[in-house]
Amino acid sequence: MSNIIIGTAGHIDHGKTALIKALNGFEGDDTNEEKQRGITIDLSFSNLTRGQQNIAFIDVPGHEKLVKNMIAGAFGFDYVMLVVSAVEGIKPQTVEHIEIINLLGLKELIVILTKKDLVNPEELALKKEQILMFLGTFDFEIKFVSEVSIYDESSIEKLKNQLFTINNSIKQEENFFRFYVDRVFSPKGIGTVVTGTVLGKKVELNEKVFISEIQKETKIKNIQVHNQNVIEANISNRAALNLQNIDVKSITRGDLITKRGYVRGFDGVDISFSCLKDKKLLHNKAYSLFIGAKKIEIKALLFDSIDSLEEGFATIKATEKLYTIFGEKVILRNGNETICGGKVLNPIIDPMKKNQKRKLLEALEKSDFTSAYYELLNAHRKGLGIISSTQRFALSHEEALAFAKNLDEVFVDEKDLIIYPNATKVELKEYIKNVYEKNAYAMLSNASIALRVKWASALFIDSVLDELEEENFLVKEGNLYKNANIKEDFLKDLEDIVLNRLKEEDISPTAPYNIYDDLDIDRKLGDDILKALTSKKQVIRLQHNLFIHFESLNNIVKAMKSIIKVDGYIEIANFKERFELSRKYLIAYLDYLDNYSEIKKIDTKRVFA
Repeated sequence: MSNIIIGTAGHIDHGKTALIKALNGFEGDDTNEEKQRGITIDLSFSNLTRGQQNIAFIDVPGHEKLVKNMIAGAFGFDYVMLVVSAVEGIKPQTVEHIEIINLLGLKELIVILTKKDLVNPEELALKKEQILMFLGTFDFEIKFVSEVSIYDESSIEKLKNQLFTINNSIKQEENFFRFYVDRVFSPKGIGTVVTGTVLGKKVELNEKVFISEIQKETKIKNIQVHNQNVIEANISNRAALNLQNIDVKSITRGDLITKRGYVRGFDGVDISFSCLKDKKLLHNKAYSLFIGAKKIEIKALLFDSIDSLEEGFATIKATEKLYTIFGEKVILRNGNETICGGKVLNPIIDPMKKNQKRKLLEALEKSDFTSAYYELLNAHRKGLGIISSTQRFALSHEEALAFAKNLDEVFVDEKDLIIYPNATKVELKEYIKNVYEKNAYAMLSNASIALRVKWASALFIDSVLDELEEENFLVKEGNLYKNANIKEDFLKDLEDIVLNRLKEEDISPTAPYNIYDDLDIDRKLGDDILKALTSKKQVIRLQHNLFIHFESLNNIVKAMKSIIKVDGYIEIANFKERFELSRKYLIAYLDYLDNYSEIKKIDTKRVFA
């Protein structure tokens, strides 16, 4: 089924809600307060269906004090239906609504002149001309203009036919599902239900979704689209989602529901902005930020820290995390006054030098992702995650990977989805070469290098090792790499090195992994060497990570027996008086003493049997 969302815009009492009722019979002003005051206070949702075409209407408030609710609805629009009374023409809220939808980047416009029965044809034609002249100062694409009266059924029917000529959503499919909550409630016996507009990608029944603000995953128990149970909700569907095991009090209007792992939250984002005529954005001033259905108090920091600007770059600092993606539109207001509109350029805040950040923002403003990648790689020399491109550039994994593979002077790990600048590859190569030059008997695997260089992926390390092998600097044996100039009996030499190391350390031997790291040998190889020495009885294993030279063990056992002869017993206290050892060693040696038949343990003491 074709789905589009049409939002209304226009001045109070110009007939938006009455027009929706004439089109589909829906009475939008359904709260007592709305009926008493005669205005739409919050968003009203309804639809019109013909065959496989569905049009969802979002009727938004026209009153000047309720513009914030208008903004909350506008982000979900595919098309805007500008409703203007043929009697009054353009009024203040008409202008403000048009300015806001222009700031939000909504360009597809349908113009409806209502109350045509109250004016003569000449007045109607004049009002139409005035409206089109006003709209001509913007760059809207006007789909059609229609003159109607809710008392003229033929004009309403004509409008319906015109609306059904529009059969496609202008929203682009993204790599993941997004859904801003605009209402949350809990019907008795149902659980928590949220409503909103499906963005990015469709969502299906029983699918797992992630609530960003509370960092909690949940499952969709039921989906309704226009009061009908469905198995999926597509882009531009107005949908109600029944969430499993979520407290209704934990979700608020404006929260983002999406898929786990796609969007990270930051207390700041970088935007480009453009102010309305005669307005300026002030540096370090508090504003209300509107994004999606969320309103949040923020501070705007102009990029160059000057007093004010009509357009430029700014960092938005919030008191809570913002979950945004590249290209999302924002509105900044001061009280009831709209100041400017903006576009999220940098939704992921990275530590960057100011000059780097400027180049990044300039590239992002032009959607020059190639240049943006290079600037980010300057800041992320130890690897830039391609998966972050979903949020950074609103690119799918496939698009981001294609971009990455077309970059010059980089290594792309297509498995772990990481980009490394070639300069970093040179640094890693030098690091590995230094290890082998420092220790001719070094014997490392990819995994053992990864333990030392935790930022490097396995494929990236492999690429460096392959180059060192091609250069005849290293030779590969199994999964280990040795110095190409090392002599053939290096394993015997390594055994001797480990044995001598343990002999020198005497009764305070180093833990095996520390020895391996010091000697630059792979952990599995090190374990094999200790096993060989143990099997030859040259090294004795006392505990899981405690190996001692056999001569050192014999000497400490003789010393412990001498203590028993002198004191009549040995325990930790009198043992420590003679040997300044840590408790780990003292206990290990005392436990080993229990292997001798002439030794008996009584409570904490060892005595001769």
